Amino acid sequence: MKRTVFDEDHESFRSTLRDFLKAEVVPHYEQWYNDGLVPRDFYAKLGELGVFGIEVPEEYGGAGLDTFKYEAILAEETARAGVLLGGSGVHVLLCLPYIKMLATEEQKQRYLPKFVTGEEMWALAMTEPGTGSDLAGMKTSAKLSEDGTHYILNGAKTFITGGVHADKVIVCARTAPPSEENRRLGISLLVVDTKSDGYAVGRKLDKLGLKTSDTAELSFTDVRVPVEDLLGEEGKGFYYLGHNLPQERLGIALGAYAQAAAAINFTKEYVQQRVVFGQPVAAFQNTKFELAACKAKVDAAQAVVDRGIEALDAGELTPAEAASAKLFCTEVAADVIDRCLQLHGGYGFMNEYPIARLYADNRVNRIYGGTSEVMKSIISKDMGL
Repeated sequence: MKRTVFDEDHESFRSTLRDFLKAEVVPHYEQWYNDGLVPRDFYAKLGELGVFGIEVPEEYGGAGLDTFKYEAILAEETARAGVLLGGSGVHVLLCLPYIKMLATEEQKQRYLPKFVTGEEMWALAMTEPGTGSDLAGMKTSAKLSEDGTHYILNGAKTFITGGVHADKVIVCARTAPPSEENRRLGISLLVVDTKSDGYAVGRKLDKLGLKTSDTAELSFTDVRVPVEDLLGEEGKGFYYLGHNLPQERLGIALGAYAQAAAAINFTKEYVQQRVVFGQPVAAFQNTKFELAACKAKVDAAQAVVDRGIEALDAGELTPAEAASAKLFCTEVAADVIDRCLQLHGGYGFMNEYPIARLYADNRVNRIYGGTSEVMKSIISKDMGL
C-alpha cells in the first residue's frame, strides 16, 4: 500500500537529507561511535541544512511549518543509514515544544534564533537519581533570592541526553514543596545557561546503546537563574510535562518503527550476500519466512505511526493513543530486530555490523519516555479498567 502521509515536498526533503547523511555523517560515523560523541560543530551543519528550524516560526529564523512529518522523515532516514545524530533529537523533539508553548515573546526572541542555527543546543533535565519515572518525587529545588531577581537552583539530574554539549537546559525543579494532597504541585521549568557558576556536567554515562548520543549527569550548586528565564507559570511544570508527553512518545514509537524497518533492509542485504552450505542464506525457507513475518509486523507498525502523525498534526493525538503506539511499535521493533540479528548468525553479535548496534540502541525504547508498564497503565485506565 502506498503511504499517503508524505507529499512531494516531504520526499524532496528526504532526498536532500539522505544525500547529507551519506556525505557528512556516514564517512565519519565510525570515529564518532568510538568517541561516544558527535562533534559539537556538526550541529552547525544541521542548522545550515534547516533541520532545527522547520517548526520554528519565520520571524525567529525558521520555516514556520507546523507539522511533525519532517521529524518523521529524519527518524526514518537516520535509521536507514544506521546512524544517530547526537542530542539533536532532544533539541527539537523534546525542547522546542516547550519553547513554542510557554516562552514569552521576549524569551522567543532570545532563544529561538540561536536554536535554529545550532549555535545554542538545548537539553531537557527531568530525571533524578533515585526517582526514575516518579517525577513528582524530584528533589532539585529552586528558591527565589532575597531580592526576587533570581532563582537559586540546587540538586542533580541524571540520564540527560545532550547534556554534554548543551548550552541551555530546561530544568525541572521544585519552587514550592509538594502538598500532601497533590505531590505534583510546586514544580517549575527553568531555562538554565550551562555557563552559569555552580553548573557542572558530571560523568558522560557509558550506555549499552545510543553510543553517539551524549548522555550525562548534571549538578547544580547555588546556580543563579534570572527570573526572566522561568518558562511558563511557576508551579505548573508537571502539567506542562504531561502536555508534551504524547508527542515525545509518538516520536519514540516512530523511531522504533524506523529501526525495525532498517533492520529488515540490513538483513535482506546480508542474507543475499552471505553463503552457507553452498548457497545464499536468503535461499533457505526459514530465512524467507522469518523476513516475511518481520515485514508484516513492520507494515502494521508503519500504519500505527502514520495514523499517529496525522493525529498529532491535527491536534487530536490523545495520551492513550500515544501510549498505545509506543507500546506496540517498541515491542514490534524488539522482536523484529532480534529475529534479524539471528539471521546474521555470529556476525550479528559484532558491532561492526549495523544490526548489532540497532539491537543495543533499540532496547531503551521500552524504558525512556515512560516504560512499557507505564504505557499499559495509561491504556488500561483509558479503557475504564
